[in-house]
Amino acid sequence: MAIDYRLNDRVTPGEVADLFRSSGIRRPSEDLGRIRRMLEGANLTVTAWDGERLVGIARALSDRSYCTYLSDLAVGKEYQREGVGRELVRRVREAAGEESIVLLLAAPDAMAYYPRIGFEKADNAWLLPRNR
Repeated sequence: MAIDYRLNDRVTPGEVADLFRSSGIRRPSEDLGRIRRMLEGANLTVTAWDGERLVGIARALSDRSYCTYLSDLAVGKEYQREGVGRELVRRVREAAGEESIVLLLAAPDAMAYYPRIGFEKADNAWLLPRNR
């Protein structure tokens, strides 16, 4: 399997919605307008492609000097456990720069995954939940 990784390459809301559905990640995959806004708001994306098929995405917000928030990490189910997610995160970290911390909010069923790819658990986070 030869996966092509691309930094800040064009991706459509439909491609991302299909990937969200195939990955199992809980995102508003039926709301293409919202996905479009999610993509427009990100300033660092790494995508993984098998030919012309989007098979993975890491979407982040970064100042590239202090903090990078990894808001989405999604890999299609048939490509999971092949190192695609790990490589997406590695490339986000590389693009963010050595001075930037990478942080994320993990879904409960993904809590065991992140330590395996180098993340350390933090107990000092707070959040204001979304209204919808």
